[in-house]
Amino acid sequence: MYFKNNFYEGLIEIIILPKIKLHNMILIADSGSTKTDWVIINKDGTGRKTFHTIGYNPYFIDSEAIYYSLSENLLKDLDGTSISEVYFYGAGCSTPEKKDIVRKALTRSFPYVPDIFVGHDLLASARALLGKGKGFAAILGTGTNSCLYDGFDVFHNIDSLGYLMGDEGSGSYIGKKILRDFMRGNLQPELQARFKERFQIEDNEQIFTTLYQTQFPNRYLASFCKFADEYVSHPYIKNKVRDGFRDFFKNLVSKYPNYKEYTFNCVGSVGFVFKEILEEVALSYDMKIGKVIKSPMDDLIQFHLNA
Repeated sequence: MYFKNNFYEGLIEIIILPKIKLHNMILIADSGSTKTDWVIINKDGTGRKTFHTIGYNPYFIDSEAIYYSLSENLLKDLDGTSISEVYFYGAGCSTPEKKDIVRKALTRSFPYVPDIFVGHDLLASARALLGKGKGFAAILGTGTNSCLYDGFDVFHNIDSLGYLMGDEGSGSYIGKKILRDFMRGNLQPELQARFKERFQIEDNEQIFTTLYQTQFPNRYLASFCKFADEYVSHPYIKNKVRDGFRDFFKNLVSKYPNYKEYTFNCVGSVGFVFKEILEEVALSYDMKIGKVIKSPMDDLIQFHLNA
């Protein structure tokens, strides 16, 4: 309840706000740079609904833009008063400052939720892969990341350095290797022709123009990894994927202390699609393959329902 002066009638108007009753529903988001998967579900595991929006990486988007996007693409389909908990896991949410960018937009979008959790997508992957157990977890998608996990939080992480300087084994890394060979005319004639037709490329200038003008060059590079998926039986393609995974193990995985004592667990389309090659490389580093999944959401839901 609050009081409001009515200037025109000289009266005090009493406005009674509706009493908000929160329901027992959880909203979970898994956000990459490209898209965000949202799931709302009752705490008893029933009534699950799924939504999709653009990705909300705070390195590329600010609080106001996130709020506007949520208003246009998510909030109109949700009853915000039915949600009691929000868990947002996102690419780029690695520092307090970046987390705050997302949290401000979410707090504005869900004013009745008392505490909103914002964490890194690497934590989402670890919780999905390992639950409350300890171990090694990785992401192998458009980009890469990896960590050691203590059953609740990440306690050791070697920076992948992003697509410009690292991201070994990722879609952008493998796509860039294949694209570079195409641009130099180093693909076998049959693959050269198929690549050009598949992506409708006229010349190298077209590639440079797109690469330097696009908002997300890592996604553009990763798009060429689809060619590897389509022609993975070709020896050249298989070797490029294998080399990408070897670089990932050489420069990142093998740098973790006692890494051979852990199983290799990962989330992401690249690891999932090329699982056989990934297992071959992992075994060459004396590391057994554990859980490999395309998306963390189903297992992440179970983590929070069992919390």
